[in-house]
Amino acid sequence: MPGNPVRHIILDRDGVINADSDDFIKSPDEWIPLEGSLEAIARLNQAGYLVGIATNQSGIGRGLFDLPALNAMHQKMYQLLAKLGAHVDMIAFCPHLAEDHCHCRKPLPGLYESLAARWDISLKGIPIIGDSLRDLQAAQAVDARPMLVKTGKGEKTLQQLPPDHGIPVFDHLHHAVEQLLEESD
Repeated sequence: MPGNPVRHIILDRDGVINADSDDFIKSPDEWIPLEGSLEAIARLNQAGYLVGIATNQSGIGRGLFDLPALNAMHQKMYQLLAKLGAHVDMIAFCPHLAEDHCHCRKPLPGLYESLAARWDISLKGIPIIGDSLRDLQAAQAVDARPMLVKTGKGEKTLQQLPPDHGIPVFDHLHHAVEQLLEESD
């Protein structure tokens, strides 16, 4: 799309793109895309967005799965996206536990800052779509544009927010993407 500015978006993974589980997503078999989520990423690609994923993956630090299993889950996602002519440009993940006191584990902004550094952009106003309070807090910490989906932990997160939170809320990723694309027309 010559002449169009490059746009960026960051998505959480579990609960936004794929089904979430309190027992963690530990294998490609457990990695199941939410209805319409991969198509939403395809729509973002078609509209010229670079798509990043920022995901806490403390299951690695807990010993529930390892890096090859995480890579296999992402490979499954890449293959399913490719069937739609879609892709994700970058993935940043945090393998740490809360007690590790790292800077990358959301609600701290390290994952978002890592993506911004690799893209060489400011995060000011960049849409960040998540389903948990920590996704929203990390987005606010970098002056990005937090957006909440009700999938995954989203309904619970919505109940934790004050009535005047001002964060746009959507039923699922597809609706959030539709809104973004309407705004950018």
